Amino acid sequence: MRIVIAPDKFKGSASAVEAAEALAEGVREALEGAEVRCLPMADGGEGTVDAAIAAGYEPLATRVRGPLGAPVEARWAMDGRTAVIEMATASGLELVPEAERDGPAATSFGTGELITAALDAGADHIVLGIGGSASTDGGAGMLEALGLRLRDASGQPVGPGGLGLLRLAEVDASELDPRIRDTRFTLASDVDNPLCGPRGAAAVFGPQKGLAPREVEQVDQALARWAELLCTALDRPKNFGNRPGAGAAGGVGFAALTALEASARPGAELVAELVGLDALLEDAELVITGEGSFDEQSLGGKTPMGVLAAAKRRGVPAVVACGRSLLEERQWREAGFAACFDVLGRAGSTEESIRGALPLLRGIGAEIARTAPFAQTAAAADG
Repeated sequence: MRIVIAPDKFKGSASAVEAAEALAEGVREALEGAEVRCLPMADGGEGTVDAAIAAGYEPLATRVRGPLGAPVEARWAMDGRTAVIEMATASGLELVPEAERDGPAATSFGTGELITAALDAGADHIVLGIGGSASTDGGAGMLEALGLRLRDASGQPVGPGGLGLLRLAEVDASELDPRIRDTRFTLASDVDNPLCGPRGAAAVFGPQKGLAPREVEQVDQALARWAELLCTALDRPKNFGNRPGAGAAGGVGFAALTALEASARPGAELVAELVGLDALLEDAELVITGEGSFDEQSLGGKTPMGVLAAAKRRGVPAVVACGRSLLEERQWREAGFAACFDVLGRAGSTEESIRGALPLLRGIGAEIARTAPFAQTAAAADG
């Protein structure tokens, strides 16, 4: 039996690579002679670079400015002239200990430095995964690293972060890296929030990054001013900040759509395309996908749904292995999954399900292999 294993990470328990390998071990133990192929996945956020590397992209690393200024070693990947950059590795929230998080001052500068590194390496297509960001600076830091100049009323550079933009009086694009014009940028994002307002970057995502209520209001005002000045400097329509997705990653979505002229794609769909999932499913008889928490958000376009869409195109039954399922059986069956196996239901407690995720996933892999005929039956019934 030919089985493809394509899960996302199980946050706090296992990376996508580890989860795929554990499931594969279980399948092989229970189904002798099974042809198992692992393809770790991601939804455009954390783990996107790992998925690309697992699919054969060259692993690279660049030392960049972290979200609060300290240098970090940021991983990225390249295949031919396509580069895959993950904002979380350069400007991610997980890079800052919770007690040290400073939402108003966090910057996306390091992400811009990664883009520069990719351009220096000859990339003409850059895929930017923007999940897990620490900043709410509207992507100003990212564009500064690419040559944009931001000055206050006295002609001095403004400070980093969203609050630094409160002093912004002038945006000078004369030194913006000219290679941007000849480069295709693709934004992996499922967020449709605008830059400002009650659904904007500061109001919706700012608090989890360390913005206090008063700072949310201040940063929102600063982002509105930033949007106005950037659109003027680049001769873009004034309503660019209202575009769906402009509020993604603390406003990096706005900067990418406006200055990089990026096109946005659903993250899971884009990663599936990058790693060649569709071709791998061509002769598969079953695909196993999954993630840590299988819930309503999952059905809205996370990795399991991206894998399911590819599986449906090939007529391959898909099952889910997850840390926990918050969905009723009716929900995942209506979505199109043949079965759902959760770690929590096979553990004695939540702590055990997190601590012992890998051996439990091996057990789930074996369980799926032993009951694989049900998947074929489900696929036949669906047809």
